[in-house]
Amino acid sequence: MIPRRIACLLSLLPAALAFVSPLQQPALLSKRSSSLQSAVLDEPTTKASDATATTNIRNLAVIAHVDHGKTTLVDALIKQSGVFRDEAQSDEAGTCIMDSEDQERERGITILAKNLAVVYDGTKFNILDTPGHADFGGEVERVLNMADGVLLVVDSVEGPKPQTRFVLDKALKKGLTALVVVNKIDRPAARPDYVVDKVFDLFVELGATDEQTDFKVVYASGLLGKAGYTPDSLEDSMKPLFETALKTIPSPKVDRTEPEALQALVSNIDFDNFKGKLGIARISNGSIRKGQAVSLVHPDKPKKTGRLGNLFVFDNLGKREVEEAHAGEIIMFAGLNPEIGDTLVTNENGGANAAEPMTPIAIEQPTVRMTIGVNKSPLAGREGKLLTSRMIRDRLFKELDRNVALQVEETDSADRYQVSGRGQLHLTVLVETMRREGFELEVGPPTVIYKENPETGKMEEPWEALEIRVPEEYSGGVIDLLNLRKGELQDMGIEEGDGMTVVKYLVPTRGMLGLRSSLLTATRGTAIIDSVFDSYRPKIAGEIQARDKGSLLAYADGQITTFGIEGAQERGKMFASPGEECYKGMIVGIHQRPGDLEVNVCKTKQLTNMRSANKGITTGIVAPIQMSLDACVEYLAADEILEVTPSLFRMSKNPAMAGKKSKK
Repeated sequence: MIPRRIACLLSLLPAALAFVSPLQQPALLSKRSSSLQSAVLDEPTTKASDATATTNIRNLAVIAHVDHGKTTLVDALIKQSGVFRDEAQSDEAGTCIMDSEDQERERGITILAKNLAVVYDGTKFNILDTPGHADFGGEVERVLNMADGVLLVVDSVEGPKPQTRFVLDKALKKGLTALVVVNKIDRPAARPDYVVDKVFDLFVELGATDEQTDFKVVYASGLLGKAGYTPDSLEDSMKPLFETALKTIPSPKVDRTEPEALQALVSNIDFDNFKGKLGIARISNGSIRKGQAVSLVHPDKPKKTGRLGNLFVFDNLGKREVEEAHAGEIIMFAGLNPEIGDTLVTNENGGANAAEPMTPIAIEQPTVRMTIGVNKSPLAGREGKLLTSRMIRDRLFKELDRNVALQVEETDSADRYQVSGRGQLHLTVLVETMRREGFELEVGPPTVIYKENPETGKMEEPWEALEIRVPEEYSGGVIDLLNLRKGELQDMGIEEGDGMTVVKYLVPTRGMLGLRSSLLTATRGTAIIDSVFDSYRPKIAGEIQARDKGSLLAYADGQITTFGIEGAQERGKMFASPGEECYKGMIVGIHQRPGDLEVNVCKTKQLTNMRSANKGITTGIVAPIQMSLDACVEYLAADEILEVTPSLFRMSKNPAMAGKKSKK
């Protein structure tokens, strides 16, 4: 509440203004409004000042291409907004504060969109941190429903990239205002003028309006916590970014503020061990209070009614329980088992005056699928605790509650399910999460999703726009690889400054499966690869060669021996080590030629009285290739499967497809 002394002084203001010249009145009134904003912000709720806009709230999403510094920039905003008590607490929080998941920190990318709120100069900023990888574009699409503007973060050297185009296109189509942040301006090779020109060209290509094209630019270094209005004069704080966002990003527009006009579209889901499923939504119209009779409505689902259990607003890195909230605020609520796409409306008086449901979130369809099922290998059940098809089914369908870009379908087999997503990484992140939870799984190779064009009646397949930056001496090998994958060259040139060759291709998604490891091998790990879904185009006839070498297969069940590895490693590169268990048909290495070869890696040296046990041991064992989950999935051929346990990955030939290749 406003202190009584301030309230008394404010009540005398109209009388005091009678003795002030008209030219001085606006300045006094503006001071009055600023003091009121900071006082109201201390209240549990934020109330709309009029029926059209809530002036002391800014809802903005941070969007960018992967590795352009979104999360580091958000870290700087958090640390300079007074979230932490002192510098020691700030240092303890470390870097990448918003990347709280283990996989996010290990992979160095943002996977899940997250909310936080900071206060600057009496204005509350609800900041939405989004993923930058193309496979998690579904997170970006639904988060943009809660924003009024976006911070478009662009690297000061690389400029706009494929994912920059994707996320900016979504933001412009929703009519959002963009503030361009040229990040990493402290890099020695920074070229801010070139980057801003490229961003402007991108706005024009995407059909932005005149108002959207007239964007403001702030130059920043998220790592150093500096920002400025020009590249050469950076302040030692993020104040220029806050100030520009305050002026550029519009406050939430509200049509109606009365309680019965309540409309809040659920855009995200969270879970609490005690409160259950929590819905995250932005109040577009009306207001809501704790314990209110409400309904969750959806055009295609039955209506769910009940009372609001708990009501929260975001406060710094956490949430704070409040009694009521008003239009423009982003809330989290418990009760009614919400789902993404539902609209929260009032149900008082039986919902007689309730508002209409809002348009559900439209998400682009998946392009890649794989099967996930019960582990049926001879070594199954030794490590995992969650093994049955019922447990796997429940976990997969539970994932659909918050992963809106994912699809799960039943198959002809009772112990195998078909999971579809935006890309290979999208699916492997799910498999890795389940593995860490104690599941044992059998994963099939990724395949693309074809669809029939209703106009032409022809089958179409997904294509991806691929951009590769590579040293000039390796560009020939890259082009050869992409041509083998049926790619179409779009552009090629040499970048100024570092002299890297930039190759742009359109490649069928079929050709992208397993391509990344081949490119890194061909360029000795120097290639920088970016891709994003482009469109569906007519299916290319014939198969696309994915792997030019076969596999080394275990000849029999048993324990791998040093003697067996010595003989097998002459035939190719090994995945297995001595002492590990194996079974017939298990992949233990890469054959150096096309076609598969069985090797006896369990063979033991015959000991007789004519030879001592340690005589003649002169052959060294070559260290095996350590395969990650992503590398295993990329390696799989059409007739191979991957066994996933909490600590191991084993690849093998699919017993259900045994002999099919030889019959062709």
